Amino acid sequence: MIVIKKIKWKNFLSTGNQFINIDLNKSASTLVIGENGSGKSTLLDALCFVLFNRPFRYIKKEQIVNSINEKDCVVEVIFSVGKKDFKIIRGIKPNFFEIYCDDILLNQDASNVDYQKHLEQNILKLNYRSFVQVVILGSSSYEPFMRLRARYRREVVEEILDIKVFTQMALLLRLKNQELTKNVQEIKHKCDLLDEKYNLEKKHFETIKNKNENILSDKEHLLKQNEEDIEKYNAKLSEIDKELGYLKTSISDKTEVNEKVNKLQILEAKLETNILNHKTSLQTLQESDICPTCGQDIKQDVREIKISERNAKILKLETGLKDLISETLKAEHRVNAIGSVSEKISDLELNIAKINTSIDEINRFSNKVKIEIDEIKTNGVSSTDVYTSLDKLKQDLEDTKIQRDEIVEEKAIVDIAREIVNDTGAKTKIIEKYLPIMNQLINEYLQNMDFFINFELNDEFIETIKSRYRDDFSYNNFSEGEKMRIDLALLFTWRAVAKLKNSTNTNILILDEIFDSSLDGEGTDAFFKILNRNLQNENTFIISHKGDILFDKFTNIIKFQKHKNFARLV
Repeated sequence: MIVIKKIKWKNFLSTGNQFINIDLNKSASTLVIGENGSGKSTLLDALCFVLFNRPFRYIKKEQIVNSINEKDCVVEVIFSVGKKDFKIIRGIKPNFFEIYCDDILLNQDASNVDYQKHLEQNILKLNYRSFVQVVILGSSSYEPFMRLRARYRREVVEEILDIKVFTQMALLLRLKNQELTKNVQEIKHKCDLLDEKYNLEKKHFETIKNKNENILSDKEHLLKQNEEDIEKYNAKLSEIDKELGYLKTSISDKTEVNEKVNKLQILEAKLETNILNHKTSLQTLQESDICPTCGQDIKQDVREIKISERNAKILKLETGLKDLISETLKAEHRVNAIGSVSEKISDLELNIAKINTSIDEINRFSNKVKIEIDEIKTNGVSSTDVYTSLDKLKQDLEDTKIQRDEIVEEKAIVDIAREIVNDTGAKTKIIEKYLPIMNQLINEYLQNMDFFINFELNDEFIETIKSRYRDDFSYNNFSEGEKMRIDLALLFTWRAVAKLKNSTNTNILILDEIFDSSLDGEGTDAFFKILNRNLQNENTFIISHKGDILFDKFTNIIKFQKHKNFARLV
């Protein structure tokens, strides 16, 4: 379990040159209050930034440093994992990143990327996406589990169930399988060559042993046959070269297509972000009569025009996103086609290597035959030497076959292991085992919040939602308040499962302004009922504007205030 104890920051966003210190492990429930812009949500950004090098909200890195002091931005967090205590310090202007374990600075020889990877994979054992799913529920940059794509939903659950190691194992086994496949082809080809060579040598010896008048004639015929075989091989090489040239020409756009896919994916992400921003702006216009920019009242006709404009813009962006996704799929199909051609090119190049090896063997054998012909014409051939050569070839052939069988057996074992660790193997079995528990917990939390629906996730993490009258719904059919209840139920479920697995398990839960938007009074009471019943031994932070009606529900209160353009604790 990750126990996050303390965090402090200075010159971070609106915070000045004096550290803001917060004891995260002090109280079971803490209310964080303050006016708009006073720095309440900075806690979320500081925690995500120091652990994952990215703030919780969509803020560019150059905007993180306080715009007045413009330097010496520092965030520090202290936490423990098991019996080890860790301290992470991250800064901008100057840039630095330090990890301390039991007050000892860890080796910094590696790059920042590798250092960050070490933090996530070996210390925290979770990534940013999994962290926010079990620790944070926010109203700004938070993307609920139900709005994640299917592959990201699976990634979050794999992190929580601590089975992502199977994915890494599958990757290693795939690389090992590719290596063994190549080795099997090479060793089989070597066996065929040795077997062919042994038979040729044996036949040659039998010919020598007979010592008849046809010996020289047979050898000369053999040389001629070798020359013909070489001509055939060369002809085949020429055909393969032509085919290779055609295939390589057909995938000349490989780099361009890969770059196009990357650009399309980046553009897709930007469009999704743009749509989300417009929807947020639209929601603000729909829910408020006050302009979020100037603070003045908005006339109804102006407000309706702006809402219409926002809807039109969202529709246009969503249409563009749909077209972009279609274009991305086309480009990805082309990438797959190029991959198939590349595999065929590899096969052809392997065939060329085999043919060249065969030609070399024939040439070596022909040279040997020529020497033997010369010896026969002069002094004859020693039977003892031939016997010795045959015995050596036979032993080489037997040793190579044993080596081949060992490699084939190893590949079979790797194939079985790949079946076990792939998505349809052990991971699916583990997920199927936990799915009933997850669905049971989700429905219990929903009922505790007086939301009586039957919610189920399948092994692809696609939801099936039915009402008491068995009507089928999807997540998007519900109101924002009902969606918030589902998001809370999922958040509590992931924390419960993480605690059960002791994987992505932390003492911190931060909820940003959930009482200020979609959650009504009944939902608020139900939430606190769950909080007091299930999370009493954890540290929950509620960021809210409704401090005056929530004071009596918390054991600790933190208030942020803006003083001379700087955020500070009161």
